[in-house]
Amino acid sequence: MHSRWLQIRNQFYFIPALYSVISIILAIICFSTDRYLINHTDLFSRIPSYLITDINLAQTLLSTISSSLLTMTTISFSTIMVVLTTYLSEFSPRTMQNFMSDVHTQRILGVFIGGFLFSLVLLLILREERANTVFISPTVAVGFASVCVGFFVFFVHHVGRWIQVSNLIHQITDNTIAAINRYYEDITPNDQDEPWKDWESEELILRTPHLIVNEKNGYLQVIDLDGLVKQAEADNIIIKVEAGLGNYIEKGAVLLQTYGNLPKEHIDVYRKHLQIGEERATVQDIDFGLTKLVEITLRALSSGINDPNTAVSGVRALARVLTVLAKKNLQRSYYNDKSDNLRVILKQRQFNDYLYRCFYQIRQYGGEDLSVLTALLESLQVIAANNGSETKEAIWTFSEYIRSGVKRSELLDLDKQYLNEKWQLLAIHTGKKDQFIPL
Repeated sequence: MHSRWLQIRNQFYFIPALYSVISIILAIICFSTDRYLINHTDLFSRIPSYLITDINLAQTLLSTISSSLLTMTTISFSTIMVVLTTYLSEFSPRTMQNFMSDVHTQRILGVFIGGFLFSLVLLLILREERANTVFISPTVAVGFASVCVGFFVFFVHHVGRWIQVSNLIHQITDNTIAAINRYYEDITPNDQDEPWKDWESEELILRTPHLIVNEKNGYLQVIDLDGLVKQAEADNIIIKVEAGLGNYIEKGAVLLQTYGNLPKEHIDVYRKHLQIGEERATVQDIDFGLTKLVEITLRALSSGINDPNTAVSGVRALARVLTVLAKKNLQRSYYNDKSDNLRVILKQRQFNDYLYRCFYQIRQYGGEDLSVLTALLESLQVIAANNGSETKEAIWTFSEYIRSGVKRSELLDLDKQYLNEKWQLLAIHTGKKDQFIPL
């Protein structure tokens, strides 16, 4: 998908604007249908009388519906502001994006705004052209209003669900896992055995690259990898992306390095394959989804909120994401064309980096809470049990890092016994049973 289209599609106003245009077109179609039926009395006579209104009743219905739908839209916007305030104060400022980008929220507002415009446009264009003029458009507007009422009931239920932190954590987790499955390949036995696919990278250090700089400040949201590979193949060059997904890039900073004879007129073409925005997005930036889960967990551990159960839910959600992430080929940085010629080089993080970034702050601020500490150990067990030997080794090394921060002298006997049981299970899952030493 082209990065420009993707940027427009992700805007909050896209679906409401689309529904508004459709509603205006529908109003014009209804008006044209009225005119057609009036001029064809044989068809008009077949319509049930209860679906037909005169000009006075039509204007009354349309004005009532339009004012009511405008009120419902106003209430919906006010409710959205309440949700956003809650997210800002209790969860994380970055979680507001999830509710605003939720397709159900956008569709509900689109239906309300569309219903208002539909009634307003009909009210504007309906005219009494002759005596006893009758209309069926207001009946369609009544049906539209009934649909809007149903959406309003759903919106109340929708907001009630989204205001719950458990549902928010679930949504962020599912979206992040979906992004991982969409943009990362599973590990295969040959991932480490194909050095011929990136042999050109060894020669790049001897060549002088052409630099393509960034033209505006912002976050790198999306990399159109297929587009870059195809364009690089057409120009017979190699591209190295200097920025990582989610990184903030200043204007004038190096965005791409190209090796080969790059046509000057294609510089802007390459820039268009990288989407730069004012805020981070979880479309490809899985680190952003993990950051949201970490912030919700840390906010729950703060003295002002003090909600360890939410922190435990956040830790378990991070474990779900890391379990999927460990199965992916994160080490792949080189992308080839159909002829196996190297075309694009990306910066990638390793699984150890994600593991540390997810849990180091939680270990620091929640290490004295036994429930959070045991949730960490249980989460590491889940990740280790569902992955290979390299992941198990990384998990055990990280558990030793957690262990070094435990204040043994402050633990009571029952606490030590409980933690030792968890650590022993982790040692079994990672194949390190002989290295387990009780606290």
